[in-house]
Parts: sequence; structure tokens; C-alpha cells
Amino acid sequence: MITSVLVANRGEIACRVFRTCRQWGVRTVAVHSDADANALHTREADAAVRLPGTAPADTYLRGDLIVKAAVAAGADAVHPGYGFLSENADFARAVRDAGLVWIGPPPEAVEAMASKTRAKELMGIAPLTDPTDVTEADLPVLVKAAAGGGGRGMRVVRRLAELDAALTAARAEATSAFGDGEVFVEPYLENGRHVEVQILADAHGTVWALGTRDCSLQRRHQKVIEEAPAPGLTPELTAELHDLAVRAARAVDYVGAGTVEFLVADGKAHFLEMNTRLQVEHPVTEAVFGIDLVALQLRVAEGHALDTDPPRARGHAVEARLYAEDPASGWAPQTGRLHRLTVPEGIRLDTGYTDGDDIGVHYDPMLAKAVAHAPTRAEAVRRLVGALERAVIHGPVTNRDLLVRSLRHEEFTSGRMDTGFYDRHLTDLTRSAPDPLAPLAAALSDASTRTGRFGGWRNLPSQPQVKRYAVAGEEHEVRYHHTRDGLTADGVHVVHAGPDRVVLETDGVQRRFDIARYGDRVHVNTTALTALPRFPDPATQHAPGSLPAPMPGTVVRVAEGLTEGTTVQAGQPLLWLEAMKMEHKITAPVTGTLTELPVSPGRQVEMGTLLAVVEGDAE
Repeated sequence: MITSVLVANRGEIACRVFRTCRQWGVRTVAVHSDADANALHTREADAAVRLPGTAPADTYLRGDLIVKAAVAAGADAVHPGYGFLSENADFARAVRDAGLVWIGPPPEAVEAMASKTRAKELMGIAPLTDPTDVTEADLPVLVKAAAGGGGRGMRVVRRLAELDAALTAARAEATSAFGDGEVFVEPYLENGRHVEVQILADAHGTVWALGTRDCSLQRRHQKVIEEAPAPGLTPELTAELHDLAVRAARAVDYVGAGTVEFLVADGKAHFLEMNTRLQVEHPVTEAVFGIDLVALQLRVAEGHALDTDPPRARGHAVEARLYAEDPASGWAPQTGRLHRLTVPEGIRLDTGYTDGDDIGVHYDPMLAKAVAHAPTRAEAVRRLVGALERAVIHGPVTNRDLLVRSLRHEEFTSGRMDTGFYDRHLTDLTRSAPDPLAPLAAALSDASTRTGRFGGWRNLPSQPQVKRYAVAGEEHEVRYHHTRDGLTADGVHVVHAGPDRVVLETDGVQRRFDIARYGDRVHVNTTALTALPRFPDPATQHAPGSLPAPMPGTVVRVAEGLTEGTTVQAGQPLLWLEAMKMEHKITAPVTGTLTELPVSPGRQVEMGTLLAVVEGDAE
């Protein structure tokens, strides 16, 4: 019987596994990097073991250190979570060789399926593993990491001239995320649906196929919204997907939880891969089937048999991934203090953060997963939208607005979405539309803290007070007056103005604004604003053509042959910055001359650090 589990992972998935372990009366052990010394998963565990260092390659990808940590902490089992070493057969063997229970499939099954190239061969599919085989006739193709998942190490190539750069970037990203730089190339099917089947198998020959999930809404090959069951599939296609998934599991004598992924196009199922681990989106399956997949993993690892038939599915569940990222800066991952994160009751929130935690630069920027379950798909979607709109998220910029607008898009609500959804709609879905009254509410709240109800009032007419705020990358200026009767603003009746709440009336309708202030950052309901100084500090201004770092990170590559004095074209890649396990391309803003390049590979930079300067050609 398992009595103590070490989770060889971090963040949200570690906290989620710990939750089930606590319910089972199982002791928990965390491992942590130096950057995660005070992380939620570290604090929640009964015991924690430090892995010296910060980078994944020195910590969460060091299987030898994790096994030693399990032994030292007295754990008798290891749960791999997802990502990192979760699909590493050598790590699974090392866990077993140390006399520990591996809460996962047999190493042989991991080995057979963890490499996407070997998995395809097992299923009778031959990927284009040799990039030199690619011709114009093959395009578009997808460069894909052979190990791992989560969209890391993936690039779509539509022009043959782009292939070499895509291979280089994919290998570097895969090495950083999984410790394995192997990539392959396969045909890219445009506008298919990403559908997957959750499987669960025991050591006695029973294999469950637990419905379907649709994960078609993806950006940068990273899933954004998932749901179960996948809408609109015929019973015949659903049965075929189940049969293929069970066949894949039986082909490798699978034991434990896993996911078989497909691309559905023109009514046909195309096998993509098998993930020999728990998926990020597993909560939607848990909600629909009324099960705890982690608890079932523990039971299977202890040798218990599953029931002959799986439980029946009930209702519909939808999950949205909340990321710290800024659409105004090209979806750059965001860092900083998460002051507050809450959602309404009735919504499941899986997260690796709590109020007051810092979001660092070293790992994935996902803050949480919000999950809604209801009798029908329409009700589940409505419930999730309402929860996201009412969620309190104070801290870095997030993708909340994108999630809400995506869930309300007619293409999604009608179930007609595919993997090209964001290619078609991302621009429209991210058009800035902040609440026009939010800056005024922020200014009136600030004024109330400084003057009180009557402070600042003058007997003679005077110029209005002026405040400036940055909202979604744009500057907004608001004006208001101090009068005998308090604060006023043109065209708006100020019903109440206090530090934490402002009530404004327009056209006979009163609206309430809840205010929270953290330094120069102000949150007004769901709108985040940055108070701007009245007179900008010249020291913070960059010269025209300057490229400041959009986030903290490490310079991993500089374009070949690039030196100061080089002529560059607008949009030409200059260097690549790695942050939160992803590479971010920095390009020339204009056609001109590279006049400054003060960074080199390996340099760690803070947000705002000058990376390069390009002086545009005179017209």
C-alpha cells in the first residue's frame, strides 16, 4: 500500500496530486528548484527537498536527483505529473530500480509511445523524420518535438525557405523543455479538429476509454480551451476513436492513465500521438464521469483491478487555461506579484498560485485552469463565461478577455471550431475594448484618498484635475473637478467615490466599480490600468528604434552575421529571448541600420533592458 508520494513536478499539477493524496491519507513530498523555494506546491507538501539550481535542466529534469530526494524523504512512490520527466522511460526505470512504486505506465510502454516517431511507426504511420525529404509539394508541414508536449518544440512551415530556421528553433525549445532535442516533420492538416480520448488501464487486462475531449482552440500549438465530450461527433466516429485508443494501449501493454490524440478532418480520424501521462485537461473528463483520475492512478499502481466497464458520462464540462500574458505586447509572458485570484463558487480552479505569490520567468506562464460542469454544453459554457467575468484577478496581465470572447464566439458556441480558429479570429478577439469609465473611476478613487469629500474644493472656478492611465497599451486621459458638493466629472453623475468603490450614473443607470490599488497598478473591476506620471522621467525613455526586452529572460541566439552597422529589413529576426520555457523572436521594427547590439548569447536580461537599436532609413 502506498503511504508517501513524491511528485516529480511543480506548480498546478503537483498541488492537484497532493490534493488527492491528502484525501487518501497519503503523505506528500515536493521537490523544488531555488526559484520555487516558496512556491505553493513546496508549501503544501508534508516534506520538501531542494534541487539546487533554477533551470529545468538542473532541477526538474534531473531524474537522479529526484530519485535520491524520494529515498531521502522516505517516499515509497513517485508521481511524475505532466511535462518534464513524465514521459521519460529511463526515469521510470530509475524509480523502480530504487525500490519505489512508479505511478505511471511501464517503462517499456513509455519508451514505445513517448517518442512520437516510434508511436507513429507502432500505429503504422511513417512520419517524415528526415527534413531533407521535404519538398514544396509536402507543404505545409509541422516540425514537432519527438518528446514532450504542451506545444513546445512545434513550428508550422509554409515555405521551404523557413524550414531550417524552424528546425533550429524547435530543437532548442525542445531541449530546454524536455532535455531532448529530437524533432521530426509531418504533414500539417489545415483546419482539422484536435480530439483526444482519455484511457485508463489496469494490470489485469481492462482498458477504459473515457469519452472524448475537444482541444481545438489552440494558440502557438498550446491548448487554450478544452471540453468533454467533443461536440458534433457521430456515434460511429466516436466508436472508432475509442477503438483506436484502446488498440494503442493494448499494443504496448499499457497500465495507468494516458491520452491518445487525433486530428479529425473530413470525418476521418488521424492518429497524432499517445501521451503516457495525465493531461493538463484531465479535469473535464473527471467532471463528466464523476471520477478522480489521480485516485484511480494510485489504485492501479497498488495493483487493484478496474471495474469491467467505466462509469457513465453525465453532462458537459469546459476548461479554460488562464495565462499571464499580454496581448498588447505580442502575447509575451508576464511576471510579477499575483495579488489576488478568486472565482465564484461552483467553478473548479486548479492552480499552483495563491494570493501574494510571485510569477517568475523560469517556467510556464499558466496561472490556473477554470472548469465548469453542467447538464448541457450551452449551460457549461455560460457558467464558465460568467465565472471568468466575475473572477478577481489582480496582478500581471492575463488572457481572461480572450477566453471570454472565445467562449462567446458563434463558431465556438455552435461547435464548428477547428485548430485554425485563432488564425482566423485572434486579431478581432484581442481588439482593445477597455471599459471607458474605468480610468475615470480610478482617478476619482485616487482623488478620494487624497482629499476626502471636501478637501481640495475651491470657491472660484479652476482648471480640472487631470490623470493619465495606460490601459491595454493605450494612454487614456481623464478630467474631474473638486466642487462644493464633492467630486464631479462632465457627462457623468458621481454617486459615490471612495478608495475601494466608485459608483457612477450615466443615462439613469448606476454602475459600481470595485477598486484595488497596488503601487501604480490599479484594478477597476476586470480592467487593469497603470497610473502614468504627470511628467515622464527622461531616464526611462528609449531612443527611437530601440528594442527593450519585453520580459525578463535569457538571450539564447543572435542572428548569424549580425553586427553593429549591419543593414536590416523590417521584420528581420535579430535575436531570440528564452523565457518561461519558450523562445521569443525579437525582430527589426523598421528597415535601417543596426546601430547597437549590447547583448550576446547567454546574457540574462530584465524587462526593459536594451537589446538592440535600429535606426530607420531616411525617406
